[in-house]
Amino acid sequence: MRILFLTHSFNSLTQRLFVDLAEAGHEVSIEFDIADSVAEEAVALYRPDITVAPFLKRAIPASIWQSHLCLVVHPGIVGDRGPSALDWAIQRGEAEWGVTVLQANAVMDGGAIWATETFPIPPEKKSSLYRNQVTEAASRAVATAVARYVQGGFQPCPLEAWPNARGTMRPLMRQTDRQINWEADDTHTVLRKIFAADGFPGVRDELFGSPCFLYDAHAEPGLAGRPGELLGWRGHGVVRATRDGAVRIGHVRRPDGEHPFKLPTSVAFASELAQLPQLDDAGADGIRYEEADGVGYLYFDFYNGAMSTVQCQRLLAAYRQACTRATRVIVLMGGEDFWSNGIHLNLIEAADSPADESMRNIEAMDDLAEAILRTTSHLTVAALAANAGAGGAFLALTADLVWARPGIVLNPHYKNMGNLYGSEFWTYTLPKRIGAEQAQAVMQNRLPLGGEQARRMRIVDECFGVDMESFRNEVKKRAWDLSVMPDHEQRLAAKIGARRRDESIKPLAQYRELELAEMQRNFYGFDPSYHYARYQFVHKAPHSWTPRHLCRHRDVYLHKSPLPCMG
Repeated sequence: MRILFLTHSFNSLTQRLFVDLAEAGHEVSIEFDIADSVAEEAVALYRPDITVAPFLKRAIPASIWQSHLCLVVHPGIVGDRGPSALDWAIQRGEAEWGVTVLQANAVMDGGAIWATETFPIPPEKKSSLYRNQVTEAASRAVATAVARYVQGGFQPCPLEAWPNARGTMRPLMRQTDRQINWEADDTHTVLRKIFAADGFPGVRDELFGSPCFLYDAHAEPGLAGRPGELLGWRGHGVVRATRDGAVRIGHVRRPDGEHPFKLPTSVAFASELAQLPQLDDAGADGIRYEEADGVGYLYFDFYNGAMSTVQCQRLLAAYRQACTRATRVIVLMGGEDFWSNGIHLNLIEAADSPADESMRNIEAMDDLAEAILRTTSHLTVAALAANAGAGGAFLALTADLVWARPGIVLNPHYKNMGNLYGSEFWTYTLPKRIGAEQAQAVMQNRLPLGGEQARRMRIVDECFGVDMESFRNEVKKRAWDLSVMPDHEQRLAAKIGARRRDESIKPLAQYRELELAEMQRNFYGFDPSYHYARYQFVHKAPHSWTPRHLCRHRDVYLHKSPLPCMG
């Protein structure tokens, strides 16, 4: 069946649904919602059975929904309407929320219901809730709706006939609704307000007398002061007192500043923070190590999965320390929202020389990757509970074993960022796993892979777990099994032997040198594609067209070739 995605961007939810539907054997093509005429042309070219809107910021044109079936994925319970569904749910403290797949009509979010799923809301930021609970619920709901269409005979339920629908129409949440009263709001209230705005648009406030938007909030137990007072800095965030405690603000955006995009607070207000006292820094950088039953678990929960030069260096130091422990296995756990997304594009954009900082950042990534590849004291595992992309996906391949949750999305390629060549030893690890020919195909593909698809391709070794909790529980069981295997020493010996053989054929240093030579051309060469793509990404520039690798229907139109199967 042909399914057209009409979407504002190819975000994490859209990618997951793309992977799911392709896995189910459907042909999927994508058009960015740039203008009514563009959407109408896409429908005319592709002639889809269903149009799915996973992420829209405006209504589908009547000329489309009146002529064929359009299903809207709304991040709200049945009856919820409006553009700020998650924002209101988080800020109002809803205990349960949901995703509804409804048929587009003349009433925004008011069409007949095709499927719905609910889930409990944990005390998490909106971006985390969207990438995890919302995405999982949307995956199930869209699968149900599409199956009902394929089976035929299903009659969607009009909203007004849905029993006990408790959702309601809510307006766009504005900054006046989000405003923090530092004198009156307790820590719980402050966190809810910032959580509800995390990702976008942030909470408008002031720091050091300058207007800014707040993101990435954390409670700071044990700290207190005069409400609103800046108590000091910890990690890359500033700590501010609430009525009954304190919160740490990890990221801000200064719309009138030199760099009007999201940055760590320690960078956006570098000189101002230097005047405040430094507080206990333990655990504030997102790096955490645990040990149990002969296994070391290294967590690195970096905001949006981006790894700066300094973060790579700190993680390398933590990894080297883990290697000195009397354990047998080291498991690289990543973070809650992402395993890793590679180099830190926002910090690179803010640097005095983005080219120089790009080079420093990729060198630091390579230092970490090489340390993992050269580890002979332990067996190493990359446990991907969350999405990974670009250099982060290839960092995972430096481990001896790669385990993944089925629901993750991998983007093992660099080309979407201005045709970057890529490093992290991918020219060694990827062909070794899947062969040179298939490795080149993966790097040129530019499309996301699901966990199961990556397993079939041998990019990951094992794929298991229903959700993040069950995956991590199983990781700990399997890691313990690895640590107590009687042939552990033989496995290490075989690993050391393989490393020596590979080194004699072509040293790791040579792979690194060749990759970095290509990256240097990306950063300093005559082609500005990387710098242009990075600028567009960091500044959230609106799309002017849909990339050709996504809108397969336009390839059909231009080349008159048969429609490729996405299954």
